[in-house]
Amino acid sequence: MPGTEEQLAREMTSGYIGFDPTADSLHIGSLVPILLLVHLQKAGHKPFALVGGATGMVGDPSGKSEERNLLDEKQLNHNLEGIRKQLQKYLDFDQAKPNAAVMVNNFDWFRDMNFLHFIRDVGKHITVNYMMAKDSVRKRLEGTTGMSFTEFSYQLVQGYDFYWLYKYRNCKLQMGGSDQWGNITTGTELIRRKSGGEAFAFTCPLLTKSDGGKFGKTEKGNIWLDPSKTSPYQFFQFWMNATDADAEKWIRIFTFLKKEEIQSLTEDHKKNPSERLLQKALAREITIFIHGVEEYQLALLTTEKLFNQTAGVEDMTEQDLHALEGIVKCTFEISELNKGVDAVRFLAETGILASKGEARKMIQNGGISINRIKIDNVQFDVSPKLLLHEKYILVQKGKKNFYLVEVK
Repeated sequence: MPGTEEQLAREMTSGYIGFDPTADSLHIGSLVPILLLVHLQKAGHKPFALVGGATGMVGDPSGKSEERNLLDEKQLNHNLEGIRKQLQKYLDFDQAKPNAAVMVNNFDWFRDMNFLHFIRDVGKHITVNYMMAKDSVRKRLEGTTGMSFTEFSYQLVQGYDFYWLYKYRNCKLQMGGSDQWGNITTGTELIRRKSGGEAFAFTCPLLTKSDGGKFGKTEKGNIWLDPSKTSPYQFFQFWMNATDADAEKWIRIFTFLKKEEIQSLTEDHKKNPSERLLQKALAREITIFIHGVEEYQLALLTTEKLFNQTAGVEDMTEQDLHALEGIVKCTFEISELNKGVDAVRFLAETGILASKGEARKMIQNGGISINRIKIDNVQFDVSPKLLLHEKYILVQKGKKNFYLVEVK
């Protein structure tokens, strides 16, 4: 919004971003707004993280094609606590500092507001024409699902958040993804009309992958910041698997590396792309930022054990095998193994491949390794002597798909 840069240059400015409490952990789709607050604080300004205890009960229609399920108060409070703990890892909440981060919950100021007060004190300042002009509203109204009054009123609720923070916490800036532009400007308009004040908006583009896919989504779902939902190894691997085009873009967004260092890395990467220098630097920096040095080193060790074809499985302890959360775990009957089973039947009956036909073709194409040994014979005998720690067999399908078969 015009004037934002001048405002930030003029004084220490309080700015906020809202976080959606639909789960008890944020995911990497929230990393850009988290980093916006981190950069704001590093530049000497005061970050506010608003967790929407009230707006979570309503549901933001921005970017949504249909209405989502609403949460009850108990689930919301559980989610809020999880998000609070995460944000405290990335922002400095030391209240001795003038620009200490602050977390607020909009349920605190909506709790005692009734409907009549809301339509009198907020609704009368914003026209329906103004609200209908917003892209998030117009697209839904033009679609087949329509829009409930609950969702239609969301921008007024979020706009009041900005007004409340402006009035009581001197917060003059709201930031967010570009899909939030309409909601944010409703807030600046409410501040202008209700109190004659001036407030500012700052948005960043929504990230997409180079193939057009949604950023942060994999076949298994979201990449979470909570290590119990997405292991640090899986988190690390997400960034390691970035395409060259994505890695070159993401390393500028998700790391605190200097511009010159990124340029040098990019040039070196282009000379020898197979070394994946950009992906390694990106995965290192962001894994350390989210999970710490120790978890990064463990993720690196796990990666080396899984992907280094020269490393023997005998080097892997039982604890190592169980820690490989990036791989699929399945079982096989010990009685069947004792009778004797060929690789084709073994792969089909464990579910690693859908049928014996697929298993046979995969083996013939050189796409299967068992305990690091590439299998090229469909009659290969999968016997008890292959068992690691007397109960496991490690299977690799293609380059990146690993399976830990427990025989019992």
